[in-house]
Amino acid sequence: MSDLLLPVGVAAVAAALLVLALVVLPAGPARVPLSRLDPTVAPPSSALAGAGAVAGAAVEKVLVKRGRLAGGEAALERAGMSMTLPDFVLTVALSTIAGSAAGYLLGGVVLALVVLALVPLGAKLLLSFKAGRRQAAFADQLDDSLQLMASSLRAGHSLLRAVDAVSQEAAAPTSEEFARIVNETRVGRDLNDALDEVAARMGSDDFTWVAQAIAIHREVGGNLAEVLDAVGNTIRERNAIRRQVKALSAEGKLSAIVLMALPFGILGFISMTNPGYLAKFTQSAVGYGMLAASAAMIVIGGLWLKKTVAIKF
Repeated sequence: MSDLLLPVGVAAVAAALLVLALVVLPAGPARVPLSRLDPTVAPPSSALAGAGAVAGAAVEKVLVKRGRLAGGEAALERAGMSMTLPDFVLTVALSTIAGSAAGYLLGGVVLALVVLALVPLGAKLLLSFKAGRRQAAFADQLDDSLQLMASSLRAGHSLLRAVDAVSQEAAAPTSEEFARIVNETRVGRDLNDALDEVAARMGSDDFTWVAQAIAIHREVGGNLAEVLDAVGNTIRERNAIRRQVKALSAEGKLSAIVLMALPFGILGFISMTNPGYLAKFTQSAVGYGMLAASAAMIVIGGLWLKKTVAIKF
């Protein structure tokens, strides 16, 4: 038996070296077909890419028919997502189908229905969260952006050059929005319209003032650098007060989160330690009524707490 091990080992090593030479090591310089070097020839598309394009066109047609294309694209722009609306809808739809199928295999029809409802809702909440965070970042960066614009104007640059300087020097999302302003003005759009659209997309009253100040300056003239300095100081003071209000209301928000999570935490603890205690709530109409009343009070309390800690400034 030991006499056979040596030839078998040598053969195995030789086979491994042969596979390494044929598969891993390059056989020579790769040749590119001449058709791929011709810019007038479109690259061949795969069957999967073709199916995706057809599905995207069908989804876009449905969105246009229902009048939701413009609103959906605006929501994606506010969230800062580069994905097109048909692709986003297809992604959410496929995720919903896959999640529902997995939920059905793991927990049955109830879990499948829960996943079917939660995935689109989660996608909508994700867009709202990203848009809110992006708008908050834009508001925090606005005073520095105005200071940079004023400095550029004092250095002798034009207004468009000052906007371009902000698009290059500022952080995102301010740089992205100002770069969009520069690109739109380069293709012939009026600067005031571009500024107003950014103010509406970012939901910023402060930037609305900036757009109005620039529009007035373009009509009557004057020292725009001083105007931007004054607006920037006002916005800086508003941001300081807003941050102070946010810090003071953080304790109330944390208390609201604890109070809303406490009933569910107690319910989970009792269900693990004494399941029979909770089983009586599902054995009679009185128990179901108590559960419904508890759910109603939790909803009312949650809305009350949300209204209490949501301070608009």
